[in-house]
Amino acid sequence: MSEADAGTVAKVAGSLGFKDGDLIQELGYDDDVDFDLRDSIETLIGSEMFDEQDHDVVDSVIFWWREDDGDLVDALVDSLTTLDEGGVVWILTPKQGRDGYVPPSDIQEAAPTAGLHVTTTAGVSTDWAATRLAPRKRQ
Repeated sequence: MSEADAGTVAKVAGSLGFKDGDLIQELGYDDDVDFDLRDSIETLIGSEMFDEQDHDVVDSVIFWWREDDGDLVDALVDSLTTLDEGGVVWILTPKQGRDGYVPPSDIQEAAPTAGLHVTTTAGVSTDWAATRLAPRKRQ
């Protein structure tokens, strides 16, 4: 990776709202994830991300999700079990035309049922798009 590409990846990791000391849980990890993005997130937060077996309270969740990964609503509900109040879930899905593509409408339909709402979307790499989901405010 060129120095310019590395700078872009680091900037993308920062645009997700992460900062040094944040605790991030990573779900849905597989051999197709964007390793440069992962590395830049871990560099930015100053530690490794927690995996699916960790049950510590976290500031945010990074969720790699593909079309055939199962029931999105159930997965999103499960992702909230360790999320601290005020935390967000970033669901990363393959971009259109890539294997495992998930239409944005699937996320928009699943989020409210899981108690979340879509706040923003962003292209985070050549192959992955990110959608920021925040818990709905309690009444």
